[in-house]
Amino acid sequence: MTAGERPAAGSRGPGASSGQRVADWFDGRLGTHTLGRKYLRKVFPDHWSFLLGEICLYSFVILVLTGVYLTLFFHPSMNEVTYNGSYVPLNGIRMSEAYASTLDISFDVRGGLLIRQIHHWAALIFIAGMLMHMMRHFFTGSFRRPREVNWLFGWTLLFLGLFEGLFGYSLPDDLLSGTGMRFVDGAVLSVPIVGTYLSFFLFGGEYPGDDIIARFYSLHILVIPGIMAALVVAHLILVVYHKHTQFPGPGKTERNVVGSPFMPVYLAKAGGFFFLVFGVIALISAVASINPVWSYGPYRADQVSTGAQPDWYLGFAEGLVRVMPGWEITVAGHTLVLGVLIPIVVFPLLLVFIGAYPFLESWVTGDEREHHLLDRPRNRPVRTSIGAAWISLYLILLAGGGNDIVATRLHLSINTVTWAVRIAVFAVPVLTFVATRRICLGLQRRDRELVSHGRETGVIKRLPHGEYVALHRPLSPAELHTLTGHEQPRPLAPGADRAGEREVSEAGPPGG
Repeated sequence: MTAGERPAAGSRGPGASSGQRVADWFDGRLGTHTLGRKYLRKVFPDHWSFLLGEICLYSFVILVLTGVYLTLFFHPSMNEVTYNGSYVPLNGIRMSEAYASTLDISFDVRGGLLIRQIHHWAALIFIAGMLMHMMRHFFTGSFRRPREVNWLFGWTLLFLGLFEGLFGYSLPDDLLSGTGMRFVDGAVLSVPIVGTYLSFFLFGGEYPGDDIIARFYSLHILVIPGIMAALVVAHLILVVYHKHTQFPGPGKTERNVVGSPFMPVYLAKAGGFFFLVFGVIALISAVASINPVWSYGPYRADQVSTGAQPDWYLGFAEGLVRVMPGWEITVAGHTLVLGVLIPIVVFPLLLVFIGAYPFLESWVTGDEREHHLLDRPRNRPVRTSIGAAWISLYLILLAGGGNDIVATRLHLSINTVTWAVRIAVFAVPVLTFVATRRICLGLQRRDRELVSHGRETGVIKRLPHGEYVALHRPLSPAELHTLTGHEQPRPLAPGADRAGEREVSEAGPPGG
């Protein structure tokens, strides 16, 4: 055997252990030795913000596990039955099989209520984790080349997660989720010309129809989770292919990754963090009730639940509708309900802007280079200000989606709250942009002073000639690298505008 060759699969001597022979068998057929040697030593940077992506992944796994358990007992049918179960206040009430099976899961299936609540809390944490994860990538600029496609994968996961949550939230067919379906039906009906047809096909007839629960069930447990699982796998493959981004620091460049290897350090940490996430979600689910459908009762089309609010991630969509004036116009004999049509157009545009931002920034700045080092948000004031303005708009619309709750809790007129939100929708993002940009520039100025003079020690020294000076401690090389290890715009050369000066000198002095 020549130098550099490794033994053929299954060529170990008779003294080889059974584990070695099994490893050789798999290596000869799947190449596990080569793959393991390459990827098990992959380096992961050490920073707390990278845990946000892991929270998303682990909560998704929890959703799949608990969702499989719930499908064993849930009946996605709108056929009416008379309830006679453990929850006595609803005995003798006509309801759908979907709602009755949800009550059975909550009161008769061992551990059913806990699993239901774990599933619901994990969904909220999953979407919150995705939003925080994307905001971390946004503010640090990790979406730049070559990771634009991976950014789109993450954005698509967030977009699908919103609708996956809506469909799952609607499956119990209780009065609260049914009120949300009434909202969806109104949005569909506002689509010009084809709105009534879309509503008819979606609900399987006149609202509320007989098929909506079964259709949402198929989308919720099969179609959307399948697409999301494929996107998660593709997302992780691209993370491995492109390597991890990292924050600037000593020894960190665009060509290396500094951190811990996947095996065994990161694997042990990741396993422990998974059980920590699972434990926290289980603890929250055990002590904090969520979506108590038995309190709302079964859905009836002639009733509306008071104080109805969607889950937080869709609250901004309802806020768009609630604060929009009830405008209607007639065009070519068709009535356009602008009070609903405009919000359902603006709703996806707010999300599309975030998805398309990497390409917009690359086009505006002309930056087509590869980037593997992250930005400190203060060093990108415009991008940071745009992100802060978007978040402020989201929060304002979220408050607008609960304008009735805000009005009753604060003892205000609902008209006052609605008009305040309408004004804030236009004013607050602009003010947030300006304030955030000034804060970023102020932090940059502070960094320059630290680099130039060091940190204040709090010690005042009197010089021999009577002058008092404050003593400063020079920064360490690591601190200096953190504050200066980023791209800085080059100042214009003194003669950058000499072309104009030459034109003036050649023309001669005025009046010459």
